[in-house]
Amino acid sequence: MFSFTVRLFCVLLLLTIVSLENTPAQSESPNVPRDWRTHAEKTDYRETPTYDETIAFARRLDEASTLIRLDEFGKSGEGRALPLVVAAKGGTMSPEAARKASKSVVLIQACIHAGETDGKDAGLALLRDIAITKTRESLLDHVVLLFIPIYNTDGHERRSPFNRINQNGPAEMGWRANATNLNLNRDYLKADAPETRAWLKLWNEWQPDLFIDCHVTDGADFRYNVTYQFEQHDNVAPSVAAWSRDAFDRRIMPAAESYGSLISPYMEFRDNRDPSKGIDSFVSTPRFATGYVPLVRNRPGLLIETHMIKEHRSRVRGTYDILRAALEEVNRDPESLIRAGRLADEQTVEAGRTYDPARRVTLSVKLTDKSSEKLLKGWEYRTELSDVSGAVRVVWGTKPLDMNVPYYTAASPSVSVAPPLYYVIPPQWKEVIEVLAAHGVRMQRLSAPATLDVESYRFHDVKAEAASRGAFASFEGRVLVSFRSEAVHEKRAYPAGSVVVSMAQATSRVALHLLEPDAPDSFVVWGFFDPIFEQKEYGEDYVLEKLAREMLSKDANLRREFERRVADDPKFAASAGQRLQFFYERSPYWDRQMNLYPVGRIITPLKVRLSNY
Repeated sequence: MFSFTVRLFCVLLLLTIVSLENTPAQSESPNVPRDWRTHAEKTDYRETPTYDETIAFARRLDEASTLIRLDEFGKSGEGRALPLVVAAKGGTMSPEAARKASKSVVLIQACIHAGETDGKDAGLALLRDIAITKTRESLLDHVVLLFIPIYNTDGHERRSPFNRINQNGPAEMGWRANATNLNLNRDYLKADAPETRAWLKLWNEWQPDLFIDCHVTDGADFRYNVTYQFEQHDNVAPSVAAWSRDAFDRRIMPAAESYGSLISPYMEFRDNRDPSKGIDSFVSTPRFATGYVPLVRNRPGLLIETHMIKEHRSRVRGTYDILRAALEEVNRDPESLIRAGRLADEQTVEAGRTYDPARRVTLSVKLTDKSSEKLLKGWEYRTELSDVSGAVRVVWGTKPLDMNVPYYTAASPSVSVAPPLYYVIPPQWKEVIEVLAAHGVRMQRLSAPATLDVESYRFHDVKAEAASRGAFASFEGRVLVSFRSEAVHEKRAYPAGSVVVSMAQATSRVALHLLEPDAPDSFVVWGFFDPIFEQKEYGEDYVLEKLAREMLSKDANLRREFERRVADDPKFAASAGQRLQFFYERSPYWDRQMNLYPVGRIITPLKVRLSNY
């Protein structure tokens, strides 16, 4: 252990020296009293504070300034308070007061991956510069700032110098997942974790205008100390996408670079061993924080990803630069940000009042083969055959190398749907209904049983998806489901108490992404409806043999279909069970509700009595 620790220290020291030599000079917080330095600053960025030390610093800010209030917005799985720092001027420390004063509400979140601490250390320094040194006090002129210094509190306290092998400091850091080993940044739509439920409650109360999530990246090496990403394709409301492109690309990032950081859009190399093959931009889904906010809540969301190999100081100060620049931009024109979200909500509600089969809402996009050219500020590198792994490995050098590489950012819709007027959900699917309620989706109930004309889906080729890593199939506590969906249209009886979800509400995109099975993070994909895929009644072979012969004697078309299947499908022909199942599934005894989606889409106005949920 000792020899490994020494070797690891030497490697990180070398990386730090290289990083220091090749990172632009960054500004530090000015005029900081000695007793108001953050823990990171006191230790020359070698360390990051513990949970208790973080809370203690935030409490000191609260006690020292009327601009700061330390609060909590819920409890973790292990019972820790989830801290929230509210920073505001003029008594606007409540959602009602902020809206009344026309303040923009900005929510900044750190440590969702608790080992990625840069946002926490940057945010504490920024709050100190707002409230104590007053050098950034103007950032609250038109903004109410909500700061979550540690979202994954339980993972944060699972501290170790060995938690993030890719990351260059601090000396100890937290664990990626929460206490039940869930990655909270995959949980925003399915909302399994108590932290997620608490976050959703916070969002519904405050309804922020802008969300920023702070991370540290993994991946290839390059000279940038910070990268960023935001959703801007067809799956985002036009007003939100337009504001995001204009603010993030044209003003916030250039301003942050002028403060001393080297910044690039987030990059996923097509081949980490050969950057010349090109770079993909990242396309999010609502399972991610910065996918959830713009895709289903109609608000801009910014992902900050500092570069893992840069030294901790550079990463923290780079995060600080972007947070500062973002708040400066919102203060410059708060109304345009508020207007972008408000317009998206209004258009969402209005669109939900009518059904138009030609109006499609994009639920998922995929990158196309269309590329532009990007100047990549990287390092010299070489490749060699590894005698350890047996694969080709890349060896990064320390000499800067600029290269023009293909850059893939264009995307086209891969899943789209014409939204109905309503969804109807049978009352027995309680977990589904509870998750919708946690997201703030407004619902009503059928006051009496009703037979309704609905569209729905029948599923085919249903499979549990294999795990991407390792042999265990579970992903984030669930087994994902793949399938083909076939549209069906029929009359169905729904019992009293069935839940009705109107699309004429601002949260209708939440309902679309959860209730449309083909959406990437739907209830069906995440396994909430798995019981519908289970066969419960069976026929004995001797009974099915007799049934099959009777069916063959009465139906010439069925006989031809069976004979073709035997001739064309050797596996089917060799399986007695499949051959008998063929007839069982086509008989009156077969369960017609198996593989049938219980949720109905209603595309005509409802003429039934509804009660409040």
